[in-house]
Amino acid sequence: MLTLERINAAPPAEFVALLQGTYEHSPWVAEAAAAKRPFATLAALKHALAAGVRAAGRERQLALICAHPELAGKAAVARQLTAESTHEQASAGLAACTPAQFERLQQLNADYKRRFGWPFILAVRGPRGGGLTREQIIATFERRLAGHADFEFAESLRQIHRIAELRLAERFGATPLRGQQVWDQAEALARHSDPGFKDAGQLTVTYLTEAHQAVAAQLQQWMQEAGFDAVRRDAVGNVVGVYHGSDAAARRLLTGSHYDTVRNAGKYDGRLGILVPMAAVAELHAAGRRLPFGIEVVAFAEEEGQRYRATFLGSSALSGDFDPAWLAQVDADGVSMQAAMQAAGLPGTLAAIAAERRDAACYLGFVEVHIEQGPVLDEIDLPLGVVTSINGHRRFLGRVTGQASHAGTTPMGRRRDAACAVAELMLFVEQRAAAVPDIVGTVGLLQVPGGSINVVPGACEFSLDLRATTDAARDALCADVRDELQRICGERGLSVTLTQTLAAGAAPSAPAWQARWEAAVAALGLPVFRLPSGAGHDAMTLHQVMPQAMLFVRGGNAGISHNPLETITADDAELCVAAFMNLLQGLASE
Repeated sequence: MLTLERINAAPPAEFVALLQGTYEHSPWVAEAAAAKRPFATLAALKHALAAGVRAAGRERQLALICAHPELAGKAAVARQLTAESTHEQASAGLAACTPAQFERLQQLNADYKRRFGWPFILAVRGPRGGGLTREQIIATFERRLAGHADFEFAESLRQIHRIAELRLAERFGATPLRGQQVWDQAEALARHSDPGFKDAGQLTVTYLTEAHQAVAAQLQQWMQEAGFDAVRRDAVGNVVGVYHGSDAAARRLLTGSHYDTVRNAGKYDGRLGILVPMAAVAELHAAGRRLPFGIEVVAFAEEEGQRYRATFLGSSALSGDFDPAWLAQVDADGVSMQAAMQAAGLPGTLAAIAAERRDAACYLGFVEVHIEQGPVLDEIDLPLGVVTSINGHRRFLGRVTGQASHAGTTPMGRRRDAACAVAELMLFVEQRAAAVPDIVGTVGLLQVPGGSINVVPGACEFSLDLRATTDAARDALCADVRDELQRICGERGLSVTLTQTLAAGAAPSAPAWQARWEAAVAALGLPVFRLPSGAGHDAMTLHQVMPQAMLFVRGGNAGISHNPLETITADDAELCVAAFMNLLQGLASE
């Protein structure tokens, strides 16, 4: 079994020999990492190896990709694979393909090689390490065959790093037990889904449905098994677990995230931020440890606004911002929120909800762990990132009105084309947002009411979503977009209405808490990478009453989220739990 002490002390040639086979037929990867010793952690070694590949240049990277064998290819049939590749392909059952599966893989291999010029690379042992099914492998193959060459090149390297990670784990005897538990629990929760979606194999859990309540019940059970001192479901359906400090009256660290989902969702958005602190509490309880402060984990019942127009409903109850008008809202079936609460066994009264408001004086602060929901960490081969700020944003619905007219008889210079005006605005939004770091602008909805193929659009309806890390930058973006919209419509002889539908202030991370996350990541031997969050989180709500900071975890498949392809590895989840434990230990030592 390899140890860090051994590889740190080994001469360069021996270091390379000890890591032979980690990167297929490419000893130069280990050679590049040797100079970066000593490594304090296995995570630091993995990062150094990945950094060596990143710095190598495209020619060497391509050679590394081409050193890998085809899945169930000729080399596998002839038993000419390395021991590592033989083990991996066998673990995924590729040595036992049906004739139809084998034929399909051969065709996919040929098609992929013809299109991109290199073999298809996939870590067939999967995100948990136990092996993907043959059906999953073929489905991934088919999906990626339609990808862009630049993306596929980068994804091939990411898959190679994942393969190396799994090989190193075996050599070092490092099993990510806590990460596997988090991964397994996310899988278990995903078995609950709303009617219609479950039958289609999709994950959808909306506020207070039967599936939603089943998830809540499961979380309560796991919290009790983990050793929390008190577990309850509160007046809005949040699941609350408290692990007392050495003094039960001591202030608490508040943490958590949401367990509802968007429609056809991924398995980790929100839920990761519940399962990670649960794993930390379980470890403390198993060791009989109490900290100088308590830990309160809240699984927020609602954040996505899918059933009712009331986003951050769960965390708003804690901050005292629950809007009384929400109780009268009705869903698509005409069921009011108050009726849904009462049907789920909740009081459904403003008095009960108001009683959930937290006294900030009783808390140290709020921290949230979340999947990144973006491609940045995945692209730079880093498992963790520290959030600097949650973007503030404004949303608008607009309508530009011109004149519908005959597409064949109206000269180009005499048209009052509403859609062209919005198209011009879209390009401005793209250019203006791209000109300033960490600002984004999106026109996500675009519709020509009553449009026809042979009619100049007389009206165009659209949405605007404008976000920035500070309120000042957000408001400057909004002002410029409004001014440009007026200019465009004025020049084209059009009228316009623009209605703001949402405004949320930016939530910068509290400097002291951001520093604690940075120290927790650095203690893992990883570089500290800072990035903003473009998505909204429960931390935005708690930010109004107490200091907050967030930790991001890398998402696979280019960081896609709100999508069934959303994924993390058990190894990254393990690092996340470790970082959370580091944060607790650091806080206890202050």
